[in-house]
Amino acid sequence: MCGRFVFYSPLQATAELFGVHTLLESEPRYNIAPTQYVPAIRESDDGRELAMLKWGLIPFWAKEASIGNRMINARAETVTEKPSYRNAYKHRRCLVLADGFYEWHRDGDSKTPYFISLASGEPFAFAGLWERWKDKAADEVIDSTTLITAEANNFLSTVHHRMPLMLTPETASRWLAGDDELIHEIHDVTPPLKAWPVSRRVNNARNDGDDLVEPDGESLA
Repeated sequence: MCGRFVFYSPLQATAELFGVHTLLESEPRYNIAPTQYVPAIRESDDGRELAMLKWGLIPFWAKEASIGNRMINARAETVTEKPSYRNAYKHRRCLVLADGFYEWHRDGDSKTPYFISLASGEPFAFAGLWERWKDKAADEVIDSTTLITAEANNFLSTVHHRMPLMLTPETASRWLAGDDELIHEIHDVTPPLKAWPVSRRVNNARNDGDDLVEPDGESLA
């Protein structure tokens, strides 16, 4: 699963890479956690737009918003079948902007966090789905998102058995256009990656700062 990620690149420049012009700015974030709002790109009637989506998808039929707390990832293997995701997969795809993410490697009784990013150091986008949920009683509307994950490739399998679908501007266009082959080509379309262990301070979602992505050991070969 992908349970924490980072986005510190300038929002305007990153959005433009994926075909959206915006005047919005954002502060660098080094420990984004579920239930927080994240910058994402989706299609609208007027073309691509930037939106802030709550991480943890709330199905339109949900009785309570809290269901989204455990729906931060959607498995590529079952996303077309699960009632929570299949409609969004067909009609509501999005791109969640990022510079990297964390995974935890189990070593005996302890877990070591690793920071993973593109080898190039460039920002990218997670393949995501979004949904709109309306709480009529509270007169509230929440747009939320989940990230697509699959079995890890050879590089990441030594850290964790799952990985997110990571997109470049080229593959992002395929995703937003409804391409059904991408979820079967995750390993083929994933750019070269780099990864290294980091401080366990990242375990606490209240901690933030660029020191969280500093190496705390040797990088993966």
